[in-house]
Amino acid sequence: MTPPARIPFPVVDEVSRHCLQEEEPETVHIEVHLPGRLDQSRLRKAFVEALHRHPRILMREAPGGWYRRRYEWELTAGPDVEVVAFPAPGRNALRDARTRALIEAPPLSLSPPIRLEVVEGAGRAEGSEAMDIVGPHPPVWGRGELRDKPPPARARQTTVLFLTINHTALDGPACLRILATAAEIYGGKDNSPSPAPTRPPDPPQKADTPSNWTRPARVAHGTPENSPGNGLLVTELPLPHRPKGSPYTVNDQLMVTTALTIAHWNREHGETPRPLRITMPVDDRPRDMTMPIGNGTRLVEVPFAPAELAHRKPEDMPDLLRRTAQRTRALKSLSRPQLGHGAGLLTAPITPVTWRAALTRGLRKAAAPWTSTTLLSNIGRVPYPLDFGEEAGRAHAVWFSAPARMPRGLTVTTASTAGRLHLALRWSRALLSHGDGAHLRDLFEHYLHTTEVAP
Repeated sequence: MTPPARIPFPVVDEVSRHCLQEEEPETVHIEVHLPGRLDQSRLRKAFVEALHRHPRILMREAPGGWYRRRYEWELTAGPDVEVVAFPAPGRNALRDARTRALIEAPPLSLSPPIRLEVVEGAGRAEGSEAMDIVGPHPPVWGRGELRDKPPPARARQTTVLFLTINHTALDGPACLRILATAAEIYGGKDNSPSPAPTRPPDPPQKADTPSNWTRPARVAHGTPENSPGNGLLVTELPLPHRPKGSPYTVNDQLMVTTALTIAHWNREHGETPRPLRITMPVDDRPRDMTMPIGNGTRLVEVPFAPAELAHRKPEDMPDLLRRTAQRTRALKSLSRPQLGHGAGLLTAPITPVTWRAALTRGLRKAAAPWTSTTLLSNIGRVPYPLDFGEEAGRAHAVWFSAPARMPRGLTVTTASTAGRLHLALRWSRALLSHGDGAHLRDLFEHYLHTTEVAP
């Protein structure tokens, strides 16, 4: 019998593997809302077929001794476990699925390191008029006129797909490609990605960028909770208006919104103003069937000086957006490894992997004060229709959330579907509470609106 093929862990996978913590699992959650119902056996068959069409996802961590020089992925002929589950429907089914996505990572020892949960009859898509917070507290209803009101009496029945991903192995865009393939197999409709906006490639350029040699601000502590792990809030907002011909993108508006939100939060909590650095994933992979499956984004850091974010006047906003656009374009145009050059040296297979793991954890702890303030992951317009056919329909809301471990303790993830912006705030409970998350959401909505200015 031929042994399974093995692939050494890439740099991103190895660094993540070294730093795993049970209290805050490295999970990515994707939540897709459909207007209709799905046939269970048909969906299981379609999803397994989609896995086989992208065989790189059928992998598990290969066993090995402490003295081995690398972690390795072992490719398998099929799933080791049933990947698709249909939890019992109920009043709290949607909330419970979100909670599982934060606290239960699919194990690396079983292929594939993802799971798909299908919540049927979930009611109105969360976030369209309300926001939902994962944790031991009741939902906080969004928008002023809905606050402190119960949910609507008549809710549209929907099906919600929850993809939970072990981030050591895979990222959100790669698994969304798998789901798009499953939708095409299930519904028989073309789920090819829509063409990306055509923009000329940005040549390498310089931008007016604050120094990165200053220790960045941290998100100020709110009212931490005693329970470990992450909290999550999802909500739906209008896409910000951007005048035709603007020199900035929606991503730049979201970047400025995130920076102003955190600066406002820190002022409220008496923090001394410090430069902000916001980590931004950049994904250059194609979205078609040739898309490499794995962790494929590279990380760049967008800096903001304290003076740029202090009590902005409306007339100052166009200039801040323009300078932010220059910075993001300059950073995207640079050619650099996914985690920088230092990570490549740290993961060189010279010493046993357990020694490198101890060194990596020590360096991560020592570098904590220099870690970026937060992470903004903007998926952008979801490129696939995610159309599951006539009975189930096409996705009308898609949320993502990225891990929010300390020392950052807060991540902001956005995507747009059907002309709406779907925002997820995820935080470490050692930093913030459910009420803090609700306030940050209100600040984000306010500052997003302030970016809607004429150039």
